[in-house]
Amino acid sequence: MLRYLLSKLLTFLPTFFGVTLISFSFIRVLPGDPIIVMAGERGLSDERYQELVKQFGFDRPLMEQYFDYLSGVLQGDLGQSFVTKRPVWDEFFALFPATLELSVCAMIFAVLLGLPAGIIAAVNRGKLFDRLLMSSALIGYSMPIFWWALLLIILMSGWLGLTPVSGRISLLYFFEDPTGFMIWDAIQSEESGALGSALHHLILPTIVLGTIPLAVIARQTRSAMLEVLSEDYIRTAKAKGLAPFQINGIHALRNAMIPVITVIGLSVGTLLAGAILTETIFSWPGIGKWMVDSIFRRDYPVVQGGLLLIAVMVMIVNLTVDVLYGLINPKIRKR
Repeated sequence: MLRYLLSKLLTFLPTFFGVTLISFSFIRVLPGDPIIVMAGERGLSDERYQELVKQFGFDRPLMEQYFDYLSGVLQGDLGQSFVTKRPVWDEFFALFPATLELSVCAMIFAVLLGLPAGIIAAVNRGKLFDRLLMSSALIGYSMPIFWWALLLIILMSGWLGLTPVSGRISLLYFFEDPTGFMIWDAIQSEESGALGSALHHLILPTIVLGTIPLAVIARQTRSAMLEVLSEDYIRTAKAKGLAPFQINGIHALRNAMIPVITVIGLSVGTLLAGAILTETIFSWPGIGKWMVDSIFRRDYPVVQGGLLLIAVMVMIVNLTVDVLYGLINPKIRKR
């Protein structure tokens, strides 16, 4: 197991350096000048412009800028925002709890509905439930996030008045949020109704962000279960008279979970990408909205640091998924 883990860690390092190079290069090809954007309507004299170019290091060769950036990253310094003058690291982790809370809720929503739906569809292959589920999953996977979000806002908030449109909690509640996780902070505040308000505001963003992973998990679970249910040991278990729950829920599901875990791990990238649109539409103060605002402001350090941290998180999740492979199926560790 240790050798297997070390081999996965060795693939992590070149990927990390590749991500730093891509994030650095991508930002440099964006149109616009961050110094002009910072100046705004006031404008700048040529002397002041050249002074700022030198101050921010834009007059140096690109390779020198990159190695300075990489050196700072390895030391835990992601730079300072051009706009707010705050360290990128502090800004990211001030907003990250909001995105993490939303993403975790969306993933729980997707797994709790997707796994049982895929299992039931596989057991009832070709029947009405199976056809309805696969059709619904295809529709859910095909719908653009922004269209689905606006549709739910019109239906749930506009017509029915069941859910709030934006924000993380009602303006009626005000308390300290030391952790940044609104649900936990609402519990700790002990204010009556604060927890209910926080959960109420999570409903629509969670559904919107979790719809695509839900559809993918349901379809992948069904495919994996159908493949496993045709194996000889499943027929043997049926011949021995084992209960359907034991056959499907224990023997079949465990062997079908390997590709499903892969999909769940890959869905983390989908969640973070979808969070950009979801947070923008629902005014959710997370890293997705922060990244969009930073791109418009040409805030190089923020965009570079945000891209790098998001990529590293996705890489860590994929590494964790690879380790789980080895725990679920020992054969993989021997490859």
